[in-house]
Amino acid sequence: MILVIDDDIAVRASLCLLLQSEGHTAAQAGGPAEALAIIKKKQPELIILDLNFSIDTSGDEGMALLGKIKQQSPNTPVILLTGWGSIDLAVRGMKLGANDFINKPWNNDYLLQSVKTLIDLQGQKTVSHTRKQLDSKYNFQHIIGQDAKMMDILETIGRVAATDASVLIMGESGTGKELIAEAIHQNSQRRNRPFVKVNLGGISTSLFESEMFGHVRGAFTDARFDRTGRFEIANKGTIFLDEIGELDASSQVKLLRVLQDRTYEVLGSSRTKSVDVRVVCATNKNLNEMVAHHSFREDLLYRINLITIYLPPLRDRPKDIPLLVDFFIGNLKEIYNRPKLFVAPAAMKWLQALPLPGNIRQLKNLVERSVLVSRNDELTIDDLRSQLDISPAKSGKSHLPGVGALTLEEMEIGMIRKAMEFHQNRIAKAARSLGITRSALYRRLEKYQIPYDETED
Repeated sequence: MILVIDDDIAVRASLCLLLQSEGHTAAQAGGPAEALAIIKKKQPELIILDLNFSIDTSGDEGMALLGKIKQQSPNTPVILLTGWGSIDLAVRGMKLGANDFINKPWNNDYLLQSVKTLIDLQGQKTVSHTRKQLDSKYNFQHIIGQDAKMMDILETIGRVAATDASVLIMGESGTGKELIAEAIHQNSQRRNRPFVKVNLGGISTSLFESEMFGHVRGAFTDARFDRTGRFEIANKGTIFLDEIGELDASSQVKLLRVLQDRTYEVLGSSRTKSVDVRVVCATNKNLNEMVAHHSFREDLLYRINLITIYLPPLRDRPKDIPLLVDFFIGNLKEIYNRPKLFVAPAAMKWLQALPLPGNIRQLKNLVERSVLVSRNDELTIDDLRSQLDISPAKSGKSHLPGVGALTLEEMEIGMIRKAMEFHQNRIAKAARSLGITRSALYRRLEKYQIPYDETED
């Protein structure tokens, strides 16, 4: 049974009819006392809670009731009904234990999807499986690992994939966040629909709306043709928003709206479109710290992290390194037609002791370079060591032009041009060498009107 708590009888009746049309049993309450009595007697499987029950629009009544609900029935999921004007209240409610917040007037499809997701998650039971059991039950063929931390992650993926829960994947660069996102999609009911990958760090602020929502011909200079946005391409499927921590404040607001209402407007058109997508995000940044420093919206964080997966760095699961190396070698045998390739046992132990700050990506690169350079079928410690990246020693003194020789802006333009030339217009590498994000580099290239032909990283 689902309980709808709202002082407006029309809202209660509308929601109950909607829920009943989808086969749910619904009950309703017009105020806190009636709601608590029903919860005590019937133990609903989900609660939809409005934040105001009188002329007062502070939301304090709703917050107080939410606190009592969580004391009385801590495991019952709660969806808050709110308006854009009370978005801060919704964030407060999430901190008190609410599971989702939906704007009034609500989108029926999105509300029903949220209800289904939360009920499905409640029904999932955690059961420990072996890797063999997981592989027989789910499609995890591209994920290598048997470490206990990875097994917990695979268990979580298996439980949440069948729902439409938004997932946030956090971890260092090179830990395999994209593979986890693909596994979530491949094990979901959307597996036969599009899986659209978007690197948000590679989209400049000025192009964000066009890339994500599309544009119509004539929407801006050089818009000679209509363009379909990423969200429309991903409709009925999954959209993977990588590097979400790189988004600037204005883009965060635009993204929040489509995640909030599942609606958007194509650039240059006033017509509102609806979209049905599963949202999976990833970042190597600490979003909680960014929220504390006001560089990431708290309401956006709550919108994307119904389920959070923390991917451990490779140094924390050294037993998986031999499995990964064997997997890489198996592929390289075919690619380079060297069927007798193998890594010496001593070299394998040496690899397990490395810090590998670049994680799986660095390990794969190191093994492949060693295979290319070595003429022997047996890879030794010396073969691998010779290809290991060693950071150049940093000079104690920096060579700067004399005061007054260049302005700060001229120095910045010069360094950007130099980095772009050195890295052959590879945006990610140039940005990393300058100590800034890709989106920050794109903004500077636009600001200083520096021409470039972007090369694939």
